[in-house]
Amino acid sequence: MTIIAIVSQKGGSGKTTLSVNLAAAAEAAGAVALIIDTDPQATASQWGAWRADKAPEVIDSAPPRIQAKVDAAKAQGATFIVIDTPPHADSAASRAVEVADLVLVPCRPSAFDLAAIKTTVSLVRLFDKPAFVVFTAGPPHAPRMYEEAIELVQSFGIKACPHILPDRAVYRHASAAGASVIEFESEGKAVAEIAALHMWTIAQVNMSTTAHEGV
Repeated sequence: MTIIAIVSQKGGSGKTTLSVNLAAAAEAAGAVALIIDTDPQATASQWGAWRADKAPEVIDSAPPRIQAKVDAAKAQGATFIVIDTPPHADSAASRAVEVADLVLVPCRPSAFDLAAIKTTVSLVRLFDKPAFVVFTAGPPHAPRMYEEAIELVQSFGIKACPHILPDRAVYRHASAAGASVIEFESEGKAVAEIAALHMWTIAQVNMSTTAHEGV
């Protein structure tokens, strides 16, 4: 089972958008996916409610219950779990990072957003988990901006994911319809970007597991 924690101490970074679309991509690729929503605003849970019984399932959890929810999901056959966390909630973020195989930190490629991830990086370091910044909601064509953003996050001691999720209207249209971008349109740039991010995520978890077993 693969467990991905989506963590950022800054609001508006795109955590829920990343969470639901990554889980949906996993489901589309044959996994039994689950989203654990630990955010009191319950945005992911609302998205799940709009979908009725359509996979991936979304469940909520208080921070102390995250491990128990993961254990129960594993027993019921889940193979890919995404934990969506709230901003400014160290307890939820800490518990999510603690149980995760991989931590993704969504971040807009702007100065204020980039500066704000330092707190998240410090949290990830406490648990010594593999983690990457995923640039979200930036312009689709701004290579110099992303180059500078990558250099900055690396100076914080964290790597940048090679796959970015730039701002695309389809994310908003899909969410409003209670869908993922993969479900909303069969083709398109956002679909290709999410699918590539999912495959990269799986590869990172596999590499991390192999390295750990080789120790």
